[in-house]
Amino acid sequence: MGFGLYVIGDEILSGRRQDQHFAKVRTLLHERGLRLDWMMVLGDDRARLIEAFRHSFAQTDIVLSCGGIGVTPDDHTRQAAAAAMGVECVIHPEAEHEIRASIQARWARDPTPEQLQLGAFPQGARIIPNSFNRIPGFSCGDHHFVPGFPEMAWPMIAWVLDTHYAQLQHQQPYTEASILLFNAIESEWVAFMEATQQQFGVSVFSLPCVGGEGRRRHIELGAKGAPDAVALAMQSMRDEAVKRNAEWAEQDE
Repeated sequence: MGFGLYVIGDEILSGRRQDQHFAKVRTLLHERGLRLDWMMVLGDDRARLIEAFRHSFAQTDIVLSCGGIGVTPDDHTRQAAAAAMGVECVIHPEAEHEIRASIQARWARDPTPEQLQLGAFPQGARIIPNSFNRIPGFSCGDHHFVPGFPEMAWPMIAWVLDTHYAQLQHQQPYTEASILLFNAIESEWVAFMEATQQQFGVSVFSLPCVGGEGRRRHIELGAKGAPDAVALAMQSMRDEAVKRNAEWAEQDE
């Protein structure tokens, strides 16, 4: 079981809006000792959304989805999720209650039929409360759908993580560390990287930088995994750099 993220909207792909969800969701997960395993940006194409949701519904991942749950013609997330599950969209009674309360509080009137459609979720869905304006999102199994607006989406995602996945938080201690190897040839370190990964049970990574703009050519060599194992792997990397008479430096965090 991992965590995945969908960011939905043509405006992201066209550049009219810059995505903010990727960085924030990573932070929300990190604060809880969790990690993001994958993310995907999708446009407002119902067929493509259905295909993506069918695939992720068939997996065991916990999926967070931001965007496309409104009622304008370019919003397809609710209908696509329902189609992927093979169910209909129906007005959720709790969602209707929240929408009515929101409209009454803001405009002292009943909601329009279009506004009530904001609560039409795949049959069997559960609502996600929205502290910003009470217009809820929805959950289907381990898929959780929230609006694209950050001021709404981020508190809703935090609520999902703390309400449904508190038992997963801080269960697997994890850290990352790295050093910089200057003017190193990456291929000459591959065998060492593979041996280090096997010896210490960590994931070893290498991020090359070709230099320029005031930076020297280098590779960032590091490890990620359990803190104790990472510490041992990193000391092994430092020792190997000294052994090879390589120029190296600690990576600033």
